[in-house]
Amino acid sequence: MTGRYRAVSKYAVAIIVVVIIIVAIIAAVYMMPKEEAATPTTTSPTTTPTTPPKAIELTGDFEKDVVEVGKALEANGISEVKYSVWGAGDPNSVMRVYGIVEVAERINKIWEENGVNVRITITDKKYDADFKAQYEEYLSKQPLGQAGDFFVNSYVFISVLAKEGYILDITDYANKYSSLLEDFYSTLLDAMKYKGRMYGLPQDTEARPLYIRKDVAGCTGLDLSNLDEKVKNGEFTWSDVYNWAKQAKDKGCAEWGLVHRKGSAHPDLVQFIYAFGGELYDPDEDKVVIDKEAIYKWLYVEWKFARDGLLPEDIMAWDWAKQIHPTIVSGNTLFDIGGTWYWTEWQTKEYYTDPETNETRGLKPEEVKEWFYYTLFPAGESGKQPVTLSQPFAWMINSKAGQQNPKYDDLKELYHELAFLVIVKASDPDINAIHSIISSHLPVRKAAANLLKNSTWLDKLKNLEIDLCDEVKNAIKDIVEATVHSINAEFLANVGYMLEYTKFAPSHPVYPKVAEFFAEAVDKVLRGEMDPEQAVNYIIDKVNADPEIKAEVKIVGEIPSGWSFP
Repeated sequence: MTGRYRAVSKYAVAIIVVVIIIVAIIAAVYMMPKEEAATPTTTSPTTTPTTPPKAIELTGDFEKDVVEVGKALEANGISEVKYSVWGAGDPNSVMRVYGIVEVAERINKIWEENGVNVRITITDKKYDADFKAQYEEYLSKQPLGQAGDFFVNSYVFISVLAKEGYILDITDYANKYSSLLEDFYSTLLDAMKYKGRMYGLPQDTEARPLYIRKDVAGCTGLDLSNLDEKVKNGEFTWSDVYNWAKQAKDKGCAEWGLVHRKGSAHPDLVQFIYAFGGELYDPDEDKVVIDKEAIYKWLYVEWKFARDGLLPEDIMAWDWAKQIHPTIVSGNTLFDIGGTWYWTEWQTKEYYTDPETNETRGLKPEEVKEWFYYTLFPAGESGKQPVTLSQPFAWMINSKAGQQNPKYDDLKELYHELAFLVIVKASDPDINAIHSIISSHLPVRKAAANLLKNSTWLDKLKNLEIDLCDEVKNAIKDIVEATVHSINAEFLANVGYMLEYTKFAPSHPVYPKVAEFFAEAVDKVLRGEMDPEQAVNYIIDKVNADPEIKAEVKIVGEIPSGWSFP
């Protein structure tokens, strides 16, 4: 190697060494901990993306809250929210489902007006006639994630559903809407609670009058003038009902003296317990009460009516549409234990066979008014008080509401908040008033009651000149045509006083089962398979046979000796 090449080689090595030293120094500086600058730099700060909210704080301002929920959903990539609704009850109470459909459109409109690109879609609208059967279905399908997001059914099921965790505790949400709650009748709000927590908003309520066929009463000689006042004062009792029913039968004025519901003792027939001075619930011990004396007297009345041919022995198995209602509207009974909703159901269902055409049809409002008188459920005997029984229905929310939507586990709270806002909107006065007039259920809000007194509003409803989406209008138009009438509004106003006498069956986890025992006992005494005393003991034996039920039931009183009816 020449000297020149050796010099270049030494030079290259030196350069490499210098480079390595520089790299090492830079690396060392880079790895050293950095102190924050004492003063702000003049460079532009970097912006960290914010995480979309998974919930909002409700304020009680509906439009503000629904817009903020919508914005939060949109920020999380949601453009459509799907919900389903299950409702149950009489044929005219379809607003229990279509009220939710209407609300979806109202919220969609608010979002559109506020630039929120989200939409609610109601995917499943399920309506069943048998509210108890739907409850049983809900019980079985909710754990599988197959039940409706909104469940519109009797308050009496709240305790079981809340205890099982199947419906949403809305207490904290509802507390933000105190001004709304103040417009509801307070007793109805109490019925929405279980162990001090709220699990629904009232959807409707009702009374259960004793209906009297006017023409049959005239045939018997029963004077109906001021009879409602006599019932109020306890001057007309179930002994009088029996005596006049017997005259209707003996004189050939009607085939039957009395008819009542089929299948279940709850809620219509348990009125007898209250009418005889009994109770169904002990709030101090939180137990269902079996009042032996009151239940015995109730069953004795059923037994006596059936034994004397005044009440069908097999009525607990009768068909509603083919036997019970046709018997009432055709004047084949003097008395009927029914509900306020009968008033418009008779107008929309073809229970009546017109003697001139021999065709079945609904009654006209004028015919219902002309043919039927109504009073409170009379006192069981002298010294007792008349009653009625209300079974409020509730807007309830599935505890898994919204689960069919994207990112459910992450956005559960937003879906639940939106579901609550849906039932808030479903409580709008016009939605409640529409349901009331077309189904003859009593309004749950004062604002709705005031609408029913507004003849201009009623006329607009009659012509469907009101703010409802087309789907809802089409669903209710036939019912509206048949029921929206000043006579029906007058009826609702006239029966309003009955809520001053109303009772509520207990919302207790074992009550539905105890009510089944009552129904079995009623059927047995009607058919003559048991006498009233045997039937009371049958109920007690059924309670005692189930340790879980027995622990939640309090048995009081004794079967009276020597008591007779009438």
